[in-house]
Amino acid sequence: MWFKNLQLYRLPTPWNIDLAKFEEQLARAPFVKCPSNQPMSRGWVSPRRDGALVFSLGRQWMIALSVEQRLLPSSVVNEEVKERAEAMEAQQGYAPGRKQLKDLRDRVTEELMPRAFTRRRTTYVWVDPQNGWFCVDAASPAKAEEVIEHLRQCLDEFPLSMVHTQVSPQSAMADWLAGGDAPAGFTIDRDCELKAVGEEKAAVRYVRHPLDGEEIAGEIKAHLASGKLPTKLALTWDDRISFVLGEKMEIKRLAFLDLLKDEAEKSAERADEQFDADFALMTGEFARFLPQLIEALGGEVVDTP
Repeated sequence: MWFKNLQLYRLPTPWNIDLAKFEEQLARAPFVKCPSNQPMSRGWVSPRRDGALVFSLGRQWMIALSVEQRLLPSSVVNEEVKERAEAMEAQQGYAPGRKQLKDLRDRVTEELMPRAFTRRRTTYVWVDPQNGWFCVDAASPAKAEEVIEHLRQCLDEFPLSMVHTQVSPQSAMADWLAGGDAPAGFTIDRDCELKAVGEEKAAVRYVRHPLDGEEIAGEIKAHLASGKLPTKLALTWDDRISFVLGEKMEIKRLAFLDLLKDEAEKSAERADEQFDADFALMTGEFARFLPQLIEALGGEVVDTP
């Protein structure tokens, strides 16, 4: 249940949509298993597996998008098309043309699709309608966009925007590394990546290296001086959450320190109580962590009409 990544987006504060209406609109596109003749199916599922499409606790919501795909490798299709094309050539005395091959490929794909294995994955989203946060537990923007696209198809209105800060994450990370110190409330950890802006995109990575040592700090400053810019930096917030900040504001490798999980376990006795406790603690931490991260990046740029 604990999120491992955050792709950050903004909603109006507050986002005035009723919970019942929100769930009613999600019900327009629930998940159904992938039909035998289709390569993919996606839709909303119950995050808590209790039938409700929106899990709500303390004015915090969670939704979940499930995607099921049929795995039909192109190599399998190509091999079957090749065999049938050779048989057609032997029968008609000449090789099939481009249109015949296309029709053959379509027919082979249609025949093999029902026999393909399926793979299913679920992406979770935290929605804070009061404070305007929409955060997707996805390692890539593409996975987050998949959720957003499906949500736009369901909701009558969905006023979502990107998070913009006064200082870009890349510039801020460069300042922190050059100065050898993180902003208040944060500490620099042991992972960092710097890339050159030229065509070759030369990169330097430090993995599990103390970055505050004199030698490593000197190397990093030399890389910054030569024009390389940080694209990833591992940080810890308030000794409670460790994470890697990316150049495009993505947050990866989220790890909640054991103390937090112990707190949740102590407050729950049953599995359903544990889900509630985990969610309440996680969203409570996010509600404190994200504003401080935004502040460390110079504050939020608020779009004016």
